Amino acid sequence: MRYALVELNGEPRVGLVVDPGEVPDAEASRETTVARQLSTTVEVRLFPGGTDLLTAATGRELPADDAQAVPLSEVRLLPPVHPASFRDFVAFEGHIAGASAMLDNPEAAMARWAEAPMLLFGSPHAMVADGDPVAAPPGSEALDFELEVGVVIGRDGRDLTPEEAVDHIAGYLIVNDWSARDIQRREMQGGLGPVKSKDFATTIGPWLVTPEELEDAQTGDRLDLRMSVSINDEEFGSDTLAHMAWSFAELISYASRNAWVRTGDLIASGTCQGGALSEIWGRTGIQEPRPLQPGDVVTMTVDGLGTISNPVVAAAPERGPIPRATRLSELKA
Repeated sequence: MRYALVELNGEPRVGLVVDPGEVPDAEASRETTVARQLSTTVEVRLFPGGTDLLTAATGRELPADDAQAVPLSEVRLLPPVHPASFRDFVAFEGHIAGASAMLDNPEAAMARWAEAPMLLFGSPHAMVADGDPVAAPPGSEALDFELEVGVVIGRDGRDLTPEEAVDHIAGYLIVNDWSARDIQRREMQGGLGPVKSKDFATTIGPWLVTPEELEDAQTGDRLDLRMSVSINDEEFGSDTLAHMAWSFAELISYASRNAWVRTGDLIASGTCQGGALSEIWGRTGIQEPRPLQPGDVVTMTVDGLGTISNPVVAAAPERGPIPRATRLSELKA
């Protein structure tokens, strides 16, 4: 099932996305791929006001038989969830191999990456929806995208085994972890992970897809779903979700080691191979293709999950200089 949060008449409403005319994609090249095309008849069947999307999704609830149905084209999609926290992993070897190519010792970086899952915490307050405009942070000239898939946690857990973690997945969605690479490079020179280079926007959506919708794509403990990203309608890169070095169950299990994963938490895969400009920049050593500019449109599609698309707009003007540290020698003066 596909559960969406939409804006209708200025109010958020939870709905079930239903497409009576949905047909398999005739161009799908692999039998295991859940590749679908939504017809023009797709509609959102609304739950009563005040319904919680996660509660409906985990309970596989259905709208009433006489529930109001509106065409998807007549509502505005909102981020499906407001995550309690956002853990973003680095689970694709092809991407990390390219991104680490610019380091002094890429072999050592790859060996360390393979030892255990790595993650960063993103801002749960940065979530934007399909269709929302996205601007780089003021002063940044290296806006980039990151094609990822995320899972939303449906119930609390701690010290979970991978086998247990599977039952804590409420659903899947597409994630675009927008990144300001020039700010990121400066931040990481200080020995800490990216922060202000990431917390301005993260697109999630277009809706939450429950696990049984993707059973046909199951291959072992992975999902064979084609992921692709386009810039201005030209495909930039693609991969399959099955290339994750760790399964989502393993990532959730790791996140829960001596820690809680809570209902509503978002856990993302990290960027797939070919899913970011920076991967190409790392391999070639030059910033080509160019960073994103106002007027560009970034579109991401994952089989079975849908499509998210965001236009890039001009950044707001800077609000004054960033204050430098007051050094100890100055404080003692």
